[in-house]
Amino acid sequence: MKPARILADLKIVIRSYLRNPVALFFSLIFPIILIGLFGAIFSASGSSAAPLAVENFDHNSPTSVAFLAALNNTSLVQITMVGYPASSFAADLGSNGFSAGLIIPTGFQSAFLNHTSVNLTLFANPTSAAVAGQAEYVITGVANGFNLRAACGSQTCAPVIRIPAPENIGSQVYTYIDYLIPGLIGFSILTSPMFSMVDIASSYRKEGIFRALSLTPLTKSEWLLSRIIWYVALTFVTAGIMIGVGAGLFHAHVELNAGLLPFLVLGPFLFVSLGMLAGTVAKTPESAALIGNIITFPMMFLSGTFFAVSAFPAYLQPVAKVLPLYYVIDGMDQVMLFSNTTRALFDVAVITTLAAIIFALAVRFFQWRDVE
Repeated sequence: MKPARILADLKIVIRSYLRNPVALFFSLIFPIILIGLFGAIFSASGSSAAPLAVENFDHNSPTSVAFLAALNNTSLVQITMVGYPASSFAADLGSNGFSAGLIIPTGFQSAFLNHTSVNLTLFANPTSAAVAGQAEYVITGVANGFNLRAACGSQTCAPVIRIPAPENIGSQVYTYIDYLIPGLIGFSILTSPMFSMVDIASSYRKEGIFRALSLTPLTKSEWLLSRIIWYVALTFVTAGIMIGVGAGLFHAHVELNAGLLPFLVLGPFLFVSLGMLAGTVAKTPESAALIGNIITFPMMFLSGTFFAVSAFPAYLQPVAKVLPLYYVIDGMDQVMLFSNTTRALFDVAVITTLAAIIFALAVRFFQWRDVE
């Protein structure tokens, strides 16, 4: 072995690496993005107040009010009083983005004063285990304190306030896989068109394919719409596979209805247009890939794909809600899990508006021939 030859080849490798923006992104920038995103998402776990939706069916009796005051004084939960019916409490929690909920039943004060057993009903979102776990820990601790106060003289009494195992938000039968399926469908709606279109937009221009297409009767809008139709069809296939595998192998419980169709159509429409716009403004395939990654990766992790947005720190939740993918995933959650048509229609309106604007911008800035 000749060290000089090894060193000469090493210099070539280093130069090639430093001239490749994609390699630099995945080796140097992507790890920073990952640690930054996950650090931001989980930085407040266990240290900030966990959002807790509470329904007090004991008509604000002094004992129930004192119990809620004790919860609030821990500074580990942030109580929001709600007015959801008991029959739809779990679904309403999910459709309004809560990770934990608590029902104080009718007769809570009477049971406490008479030393008879009473159950508090706790609800938890399987995708927000840290937040729900924190809320359960605090509620259990306060309940234990109240049970000590209710001790029967010098004798040890059975606990008055009991907390059975938490019920799942959305439905008692829902598990993590049920919440994950809409997120993974949204993930595929984002990544497949985005990565493909940024590459096509830059490479076709570099290779002169767009210049050749400019000599045909095909218009820019027609060319872009054909791509949108393809990715819409691909999304239906991908969604079918994910739902089928989730239901067949993991016994997922998701509702399939016509409300899902707008998201499977508008989602690809939006991200094909966004990918084309990102690829159009880039000058080279390498810079196009870099721009696509910078746009795509934050949306992957901050839009509720793998973790419920309600589990994020308070300062990060507004950031998630400015990302287009958030409305695609949230809309599918509403129609597949919570049957919340009103909120799903709002998500459809947001996606439709964004898709129309970005499509118009993509057509406006996309040129068959570059100005030399």
